[in-house]
Amino acid sequence: MKIEEIKTFGALKNAGYEYQTIKEELRRNLLQKLMKKEPTFEGIHGYEYTVIPELERAILSKHNINLLGLRGQAKTRLARQMVSMLDEYVPIVAGSEINDDPFKPISRFAKKLMAEKGDETPIDWLHRDDRFSEKLATPDVTVADLIGDVDPIKAATLKLTYADDRVIHFGMIPRANRSIFVINELPDLQARIQVALFNILQEGDVQIRGFKLRLPLDIQFVFTANPEDYTNRGSIVTPLKDRIGSQILTHYPDEIEIARTITEQETAQALAEKKDIYVPELAKDILEQISFEARESEYIDAKSGVSARLSITAFENLLSTAERRALQQGQQKTSVRLGDFMGIVPAITGKVELVYEGEQEGAAEVAAQLINSAVVSQFEHYFPKVEKLRKESDIDPYAEIVTWFFEESGFELLDSLSDIEYKRQLNTIAPLDTLLDKHVPDLAEKDRPFFKEFVLWALAEYDKLSKYYLGDGLQFKDVYGSYISDL
Repeated sequence: MKIEEIKTFGALKNAGYEYQTIKEELRRNLLQKLMKKEPTFEGIHGYEYTVIPELERAILSKHNINLLGLRGQAKTRLARQMVSMLDEYVPIVAGSEINDDPFKPISRFAKKLMAEKGDETPIDWLHRDDRFSEKLATPDVTVADLIGDVDPIKAATLKLTYADDRVIHFGMIPRANRSIFVINELPDLQARIQVALFNILQEGDVQIRGFKLRLPLDIQFVFTANPEDYTNRGSIVTPLKDRIGSQILTHYPDEIEIARTITEQETAQALAEKKDIYVPELAKDILEQISFEARESEYIDAKSGVSARLSITAFENLLSTAERRALQQGQQKTSVRLGDFMGIVPAITGKVELVYEGEQEGAAEVAAQLINSAVVSQFEHYFPKVEKLRKESDIDPYAEIVTWFFEESGFELLDSLSDIEYKRQLNTIAPLDTLLDKHVPDLAEKDRPFFKEFVLWALAEYDKLSKYYLGDGLQFKDVYGSYISDL
């Protein structure tokens, strides 16, 4: 007989079930995972030696936790994954509003029912998925929302006076008894509401409209906060901060490979839906490099952060840009081009907070600059650095490419080109093949067009060529020829 099939308190005791608090339960199950060397937090990358060990130590210490970090650092995901460390089912007194444990009833209803029925008290079972509650802290959240208030309708229905504590309607926190309760963006909670949490965290008292109830709630609290909130919108009041056992700092990925893993994980469905679109590995690296460039940009507010969602939504836009272009050309399959990156500008502009200088430049211009900076950063991984000042004895590896453009009137890569025409156009620049053969000799044939366009973009950023955005693609020219044309 499965334990969750037991229906009375007496049968539960006879089965040898032992009461544990939620913090003891989390600790026990975490210890088992660690001893079996099972992953504790899955799908979380880049935190293996930083955040996750600290979080495990906090759980083992039976602490309430505050996850402190900028937006898009998986704070809420970490909190939600703690549910996997709960028992699959726990018993509750049937009909209880606040998930009373039959071994430790705390509500008037549960105590009265157990006094009347004893071992025949009916019990229900609560699944781990139902033991997670979450609240986004906003300035309009009230004490009634979180803790409770007097319910006049209940008083009238049950014919009770306001002196009877049965007229109380419990809020989200008491109803999350024996659960994980997450308050996101804690500093946004008004100071007086934070004060109302003091006794719940420490003494277990609930004070509602003059009632002072001794409710030793059994809750694992997890708070999330953004350090920027401490100055912009609010702060965590000191006594509440003092009652939170562990404060854990989260961070962004520090390597392109980790960032790529996160993006690929989160965009797996989009990739599956658009499986006919080939994405070169270099394109994925450039996409991630954009976020790294944004976090260092003088035009972007570093304190606000650049969420990992920037790369995720940008990648989805990149696929959609290539898909739309292929559909317009009547093609079923296509490969991402570097020119398609102009389609991710809307995904960038909505994810970054600009400082004054950035506002003056304009959001779209800043986004374009980030893409160009990412191209330059990745270019140096594959090709020799472009020197602006070079000795006469030095050989310029890009001289032949620049000469080719000097002799040509202009070179266009239009979005309206089919894949065949796009490759043919790039193949006309013979010096590009020489450069790739020398510096990227093992390059797959299907990646060559992307790399060729990649070289042209980088040379334009180094002022070896000129690049112009057309309504339907890009035009590359020799720098001096462009200058003469302008004159």
